[in-house]
Amino acid sequence: MQNTLRDKLLLYRVKSRKDPEAFGKIYDVYASRIYRFLYFKVPSVEEAQDLTSDTFLRLWQYLQEGKPVKNLGALTYQIARNLAIDYYRSRAERTQPPAEESLENLADSRGLRAIESHLEVGAILQALQLLKDEYREAIILRYVDELSPAEIATVLGKSRGNVRVIVHRAVEALRMVLKEKG
Repeated sequence: MQNTLRDKLLLYRVKSRKDPEAFGKIYDVYASRIYRFLYFKVPSVEEAQDLTSDTFLRLWQYLQEGKPVKNLGALTYQIARNLAIDYYRSRAERTQPPAEESLENLADSRGLRAIESHLEVGAILQALQLLKDEYREAIILRYVDELSPAEIATVLGKSRGNVRVIVHRAVEALRMVLKEKG
């Protein structure tokens, strides 16, 4: 996910002309990625869909305010992440996504195909659920959503160096969990 010329052109059309067709193209590019990201964070398909819709509503509002945008993809993920945090703040309990439904989404991800060839997706999913939130989020952003460390840094509000350390530690933690589970 890079801040491409296409993204810049679409941003220009949305910000200067308030072009809904251009925003629809932005939605087409990012909606499935944002949904998958949110699906790993909330307990149901419906809530992930609602938060995905809310993400794009907030993105539209943000763009209409004329604020500068350095990286459209990172901004979109940042909005989605903040909505997921708000979702859990508004609820006292934390629940995990159902394993069966998450398994299908994980199997469709390109970022983990290499791991899938050696391990079953179910084992990876279970291991991911055992990691602390920061590690799980880092792995999903890096290997499922294929964001660069710079983009992850923007989403998480951390430095690139810190993100590299977190991703490295997350992968090591995932390896340890998978090793322990046999």
